[in-house]
Amino acid sequence: MRSFGYARAGSLAEAIAARAAGATPIAGGTNLIDLMKLDVARPDRLLDLNGLDLRGIEIGPEGARIGALVSNADLAAHQQIAARYPLLASALLAGATGQLRNAATTGGNLMQRTRCYYFNEADTPCNKRSPGAGCVAIGGVTRIHAILGASEHCIAVHPSDMCVALAALDAQVIAEGPAGERAIPASAFHRLPGDTPERDNTLGDDEIITAVTLPAEGFADHYSYLKLRDRLSYAFALVSVAAALRIEDGRIAEARLALGGVAHKPWRDQEAEAALIGREPTRAAFADAAAIVLAPARAQGSGPEGNAFKIDLARRAIIRAFDQAARRTPQSQTHKQVA
Repeated sequence: MRSFGYARAGSLAEAIAARAAGATPIAGGTNLIDLMKLDVARPDRLLDLNGLDLRGIEIGPEGARIGALVSNADLAAHQQIAARYPLLASALLAGATGQLRNAATTGGNLMQRTRCYYFNEADTPCNKRSPGAGCVAIGGVTRIHAILGASEHCIAVHPSDMCVALAALDAQVIAEGPAGERAIPASAFHRLPGDTPERDNTLGDDEIITAVTLPAEGFADHYSYLKLRDRLSYAFALVSVAAALRIEDGRIAEARLALGGVAHKPWRDQEAEAALIGREPTRAAFADAAAIVLAPARAQGSGPEGNAFKIDLARRAIIRAFDQAARRTPQSQTHKQVA
């Protein structure tokens, strides 16, 4: 690990000023410190945000506001969050381990870097680490890589579980900088790689995440977060699905769908959601939605080192997650076997 400076922010204004001057924010450090140890992240100065008053959870008739420093463990365990937004609580419990959830924060989870074998290896060319260096993942071992939204410059995937649920729930990320406060839709916070894969999200270089807000509708009756991975615990998703439905008179009145592990960002498909409106909640309807989502999917290699298998895995996961949501039998994050 390289040497770096350290400062602890005493106020939000102080934090914004330090951020604008080039400091790198740190809260739980569960991702940043790992990348520093790998010599992938090389901050000159860390800005500790833990002294800021950003740990509140406020819930009212119009929705919820979650402070950026609320830990993933506290958020998942919050009784009103679990009751009103169980999709979010389930996604949080699907991620990492209890120890990591105790340290990880809401804002830090949003700022996770994308996942790629080659990005984490500082000696390999990588457009994310060094723009213009090339992407050796393309043509390499691509088992975990993107099947949607990839570019010729990057095929990495976003690793978060929480962010997939936030995208499905129409959450907003609240950021504050020198120009004031702004709200960024969670589905637009992370970005596709395009020709600038070094930028994972749309947060300004002079902005600090202060909160996440959720609308009133939490889909507490019909939801499921399904995470498929190589191990039953402490593993990133090969494919994850946040599925939610509002069912009235036996037909789908509203649908939400977001995928993780398949793209550079949580993948929300509103066309597939719209195609379900008015239909009965059947596996045939869910299969049609999956076909819409995966129509543009492209494999990055076949065989045991490729990710062609993820396309069919995603199709089956979408159908299963929606079926669980419709039946009110959400995927258990305690007993992880898929029912």
